[in-house]
Amino acid sequence: MQSSKRYGLLPVARLMLSCGVMGAEHSGRTPNRLIHEKSPYLLQHAYNPVDWYPWGAEAFQKARKENKPIFLSIGYSTCHWCHVMERESFENDDIAALMNKFFVCIKVDREERPDIDKIYMTAVQATTGSGGWPMSVWLTPELKPFFCGTYFPPDSRYGRPGFQDLLQRVHDVWEANPDAVLKQAGEITAALASHTALPAAGDDKLHAAPLRFGLEQFRRLYDEIHGGFGGAPKFPRPAVLNFLFRAGGKEMALFTLRKMGEGGLFDQLGGGFHRYSVDDRWLVSHFEKMLYDQAQLVVSYCEAYQITHDPFYADIARRTCDYVLRDMTNPEGGFYSAEDADSEGIEGKFYVWTREEIEAVLGESADIFCRYYGEDEAGNWEHGLNVLHVAGKSPPPNLEEWRKELFAAREKRIRPQRDEKILTSWNGLMISALCKAAQVLDEPKYRRAAERAASFILAHHDRDGKLWRTETVPAVVDDYAFFATGLVDLYETTLDARWLVKARELVDEMIELFYDKENGGFFMNDGRDPSVIVRAKEDYDGAEPSGNSAATLLLLRLAEFTDNHHYREVAEKTLAAFHGHLERAPQAVPQMLCALDFALGKPSQVVIAGQRDAPDTRALRRVVDEHFLPHRVLLLAADGGAFAQTLPPVAGKATAYVCENFVCHRPTNDPAVLAQQLAELCPTR
Repeated sequence: MQSSKRYGLLPVARLMLSCGVMGAEHSGRTPNRLIHEKSPYLLQHAYNPVDWYPWGAEAFQKARKENKPIFLSIGYSTCHWCHVMERESFENDDIAALMNKFFVCIKVDREERPDIDKIYMTAVQATTGSGGWPMSVWLTPELKPFFCGTYFPPDSRYGRPGFQDLLQRVHDVWEANPDAVLKQAGEITAALASHTALPAAGDDKLHAAPLRFGLEQFRRLYDEIHGGFGGAPKFPRPAVLNFLFRAGGKEMALFTLRKMGEGGLFDQLGGGFHRYSVDDRWLVSHFEKMLYDQAQLVVSYCEAYQITHDPFYADIARRTCDYVLRDMTNPEGGFYSAEDADSEGIEGKFYVWTREEIEAVLGESADIFCRYYGEDEAGNWEHGLNVLHVAGKSPPPNLEEWRKELFAAREKRIRPQRDEKILTSWNGLMISALCKAAQVLDEPKYRRAAERAASFILAHHDRDGKLWRTETVPAVVDDYAFFATGLVDLYETTLDARWLVKARELVDEMIELFYDKENGGFFMNDGRDPSVIVRAKEDYDGAEPSGNSAATLLLLRLAEFTDNHHYREVAEKTLAAFHGHLERAPQAVPQMLCALDFALGKPSQVVIAGQRDAPDTRALRRVVDEHFLPHRVLLLAADGGAFAQTLPPVAGKATAYVCENFVCHRPTNDPAVLAQQLAELCPTR
């Protein structure tokens, strides 16, 4: 988790520390209020002895009426340390009794409410110097934070104060000196408002200096031995790879993707990526699997394949897509959110192997398999266990057959818990990924899966004139930006105009609900929820790109499809609002750098005049899909703006027009000629 500036411990926190502080069995228990929630994370805590409330008016009113502080716990269902804190503290009757006596206790799923998570995570980072989940924050009844932290053990250990003692100390300080607590809470909240705001847009024209500076920063962070950036733990952070492919750093991106795909970060048997590597060589993972990682990395591996035509990258993309379709898709086509790291309460148990287990499945073939995947008697992890990773140079001929045998054996194990929450934003990312895979790998089943998912979201999460994040939680800007991008990608994959029309409708709603017309940029929420004490703009491209970065690139692309100058104006004003970030810390906003690169580049339109499903149209668009062209858009002549609609077929055949800034090359019916024209557009950096 990116740390923000460390402000140091505030007075009430120092007072508490000066006094010496700093999955469960349901049998016989009555459920608390969380039993009525939809979130798998909240439902995990429904049988805690803690009197949990969901975020909402009932809890706030109780806190105000009884003048009690709020204990806010934020996490997500596949969070390992969230499980640990639940087992140690929230299932402990004595600790729960203190929580119930002294506080109003609220649980929030950060994946349902990223806007709430953003505010209080910023407070945690600002007051402690770091952040993470589970997040533990004490609030005044007016929802202002006054003491912040993350995981606390039940008693003092790991250099952290014991949670039980801390509960007593927070209560004592609240009772003894409430004015000091309220004063500190007010100061933190005022700082939050300043910290989460972007400066007013300047008059500076867009220029390429941040692209060069960003590339220099990533070169300095680059690990030439193992790939990736910085030391352990290592996160994939696909937005960085997106930027490097566009800005002259493709060798760093390609090597990083190879090392990740060969390492234990990638599930060598079942496909798909774990969330991050705990070491610097991508060997041992934190074993949870997140949908947003699968989606973004599929795009990265497909782009790597377009650039290199190396089948290694295509294979990783295909196996990741197949994992999602097999294990992360609901019967109606929507995509689930995550799979846990833990199985039977043990992190990684589902995925790791002893040498004896492999031999029991593969028999005499085990030795060859183990040499290729780096397995030995002693184990390459802990307790004699092995994490599969590519150690050999040449795959043995029967490797695929052996993987299938071990996968079948693994399927008999107890699986990790799956978070079956369906989020609009992450489904949008996965729709984009499947579209990219359908195009680059020429695989129709991925296109069909993308269409099913889009139809599912529109059927279940698009109602009452607005988009919803889940069926019960209103959308934030990420949902609009990621899902509308998915629909644009689906249009380019199918050339079916209905997806482009719906994308424009959503973008118009997004601008109306979230855009800051005065200063530029997009707020996370629509400002209608009074319980959100600060209306923040996300300004960091982390494990997911920010809604601002995604919205900006989406608007620039749509401007090329539609000739809509307003879209480009909104995008450029957002880039101007991020001027300070782009100038001073471009490594924090690599996806915004991609948008800047698009804005400064020579956008190209590849227009096909022909029948959507005709063989000659498909032959031309297949040529387009083979090329890495980050600045191009693809459309049927009938679906574009006034310019595109004037381009006719030639000689009664599907005809391609390759245009830059609406000036076109000679039209052609010949795929070979089209390939030559597109080659001239390929990035040379």
